[in-house]
Amino acid sequence: MTFDDMLEQVITLLKRQGRVSYRALKRRFDLDDDYIEDVKIELIKAQQLAVDENEEILVWVGEAEGVGLSSAPPIQAEPQPPAQYDQPSQVTPPSTAPRAPEAERRQLTVMFCDLVDSTRLSSQLDPEEYRDVVRAYQTACTAAIFHPLP
Repeated sequence: MTFDDMLEQVITLLKRQGRVSYRALKRRFDLDDDYIEDVKIELIKAQQLAVDENEEILVWVGEAEGVGLSSAPPIQAEPQPPAQYDQPSQVTPPSTAPRAPEAERRQLTVMFCDLVDSTRLSSQLDPEEYRDVVRAYQTACTAAIFHPLP
């Protein structure tokens, strides 16, 4: 497999998964450290399609305009003759600043609470009594969440 073939497969994988570890790339494509460095340079610096996360993960940020895998030059539209009353337009040069990721990472804390044997308990109690038990449980959980012990 050529470098370009492997690079195309890595890009397809990144597009699909959004992120992939360098270790997984090594295993999947049987790459050595030098090859991984070449992939990083190509995707992160040359094509700006991905970013590095903690020297372990390659994260997809999307294609920049005009970037593709094809080595053929882009197709140019034929210039149209100017209309009689056309005013000259001002052309703004394309921005060379790197694109910011479209998504934002945030830290999230998740807590899972469970009322043990709640299914069995629901079959043993009247619905009103079970509702009171569940409400008391929810109140205790809410108190623990908003007023944790020091």
